[in-house]
Amino acid sequence: MQKKILIVDDSTSEREVMAEALDTGEYQILVASNGEEALEMVRTEPVDVVITDLRMPGLDGLALLRTITANDPCTQVILATAYATDEGVESAFDEGVFYYLSKPIDLPVLRATVKRALKTQALHIENLTLHEQVDEKLESVNIIGRSKVMQQVFRLIRRVAPTRATVLITGETGTGKELIAQAIHNLSPRKDKLFKAINCASLNRELLESELFGHERGAFTGAVSTKRGLFEVVDGGTLLLDEIGEMSSDTQAKLLRILQEQQFSRVGGTDDIRVDVRILSATNRDLAEEVENHRFREDLYHRLKVFPIHIPPLRERREDIPLFVQSFIKRFSEEHGRPAESITPRALDLLVQQEWPGNVRELMNVIEKAVILCDSPLIDVDDLWLESDVTVASASPTSSSSAVEGTLADIEKHALESALEQTGGNRTQAAKKLGIPLRTFYRKLEKYGLIGSDERK
Repeated sequence: MQKKILIVDDSTSEREVMAEALDTGEYQILVASNGEEALEMVRTEPVDVVITDLRMPGLDGLALLRTITANDPCTQVILATAYATDEGVESAFDEGVFYYLSKPIDLPVLRATVKRALKTQALHIENLTLHEQVDEKLESVNIIGRSKVMQQVFRLIRRVAPTRATVLITGETGTGKELIAQAIHNLSPRKDKLFKAINCASLNRELLESELFGHERGAFTGAVSTKRGLFEVVDGGTLLLDEIGEMSSDTQAKLLRILQEQQFSRVGGTDDIRVDVRILSATNRDLAEEVENHRFREDLYHRLKVFPIHIPPLRERREDIPLFVQSFIKRFSEEHGRPAESITPRALDLLVQQEWPGNVRELMNVIEKAVILCDSPLIDVDDLWLESDVTVASASPTSSSSAVEGTLADIEKHALESALEQTGGNRTQAAKKLGIPLRTFYRKLEKYGLIGSDERK
C-alpha cells in the first residue's frame, strides 16, 4: 500500500513544487491550502507524513502539529518555514515535530527527509505493536495496574525480560511476585521452554537440595533411584526460587556455584552437570539486612540482585484496586456460575479504603467470597467479608444520610447466616462455600451466638 503524504501550504506555487518533487509513483500525494482543510482530510483519511507551512492564516502549522500528533502519534510532521529563527520552530520540537526545512525548499533534501520520516514512523508503529503484545501477555498472567508505580514495574519487566540477567523480585506477601516472574519468562526468548517455581521455605535443607539438584541412588535413606533435580528438568528455561531468604547457608553456597559456573553435582554424586537455566528469585525479606546480620551470603546476594524489581503493596497503589476487583468478579463469576457482574460504588469505596495486609491475594479471596454470596448482578457492602471491623459508609461524599448502619461484624454474621441458608444448614458445606476452615467456621458461629459452645466440634 502506498504511503500517503499530505502537503499543507497557503501558497499554491509552493504546494505544486513540493507535490511535483514527491510525485515519483512511490507515494500518494494529497494537498491542502490551509490548516482547517488539512485537519478535515486527516480525520477522514489518515496520512503517514504531513509537510506543513509554519505560518498560515487561521490554523497555523504549530496548531496543526499539536492536533495531528495528539490524534495519531505515529504521523510524522515536517515543518516548512521561511523563518528558521522563528521561535515557533523551537516550540515545534517540544511538540514532537520530526524536522523542519527552510524555504525555499531544497527538493533533494525534501525527498530524503520524507524517506527518513517514513522510517521513523515504521519504528513507532513497530514499538506500539510490541508494547500492545507485551501488555496482553502481562494481562494474561493477571498483572494489571494503571498506577505510576506499576507502570514503572511494567517498564522494568519489558527491559529485562529479553536478557539473561538474574532478577531479584521483592515485595510483601501476596503482591504477585510469582506472576512477575512468570511474565518475565513469557516475554523472554525462553518462553517456549519450562518455567518452574519452588518455595524455599516449604522444604527442609535436605529435601530442598534434592528437589533443586537431584540425587544419586543411595545418597540417603529412601533414595532408591537416581532423581533429576529442577536445574536439570528446567535446562534451557527459567527457575524461580521463591522465599529465597529462607534458604540455608549450605544450599546458598551450592546455588552460588551454579550462578558462577553454570554447573553442579547431584546430592551424593561427584560428576559435574552443566545447565543453562535463568534464575529468578523472590522474597518478602530485606536481604540487605539479612546480609548485615550474617544470615545470607553477601556474594550470593549481589549475584541475585543484578536486576532488582520491587512490587509495591496494594495500599500504595489504591488506584489499581478497581481494576483488580472487576477482573476478579469476571473470573469468579464464570468459575462458580454466579450472577455477579460488577460492584456498587459504596462497596468499591470500602475496598479501596482497606489496608490489605495480604495484598492482591487477600483482595482476591474477598472478591471470591463476595461473588459466592451475591445473588444479584451487583456486589454490595452486605456481600463483602473483610477481616477488620470498621464502620461501613457510603461511597458518596455528598450524601451523609445514605451511610450504611452497622459494622463489618454485622456483615460477617449475615454472611454466616446466608451460607447456612444456602446449604440447608450443612455447616461443612457452608464453611467450604465461604472458603474458610471448618474449625474457624464453628468459632465464628459461636462468636455471633449462632450455636452454643457445646455444639462446637
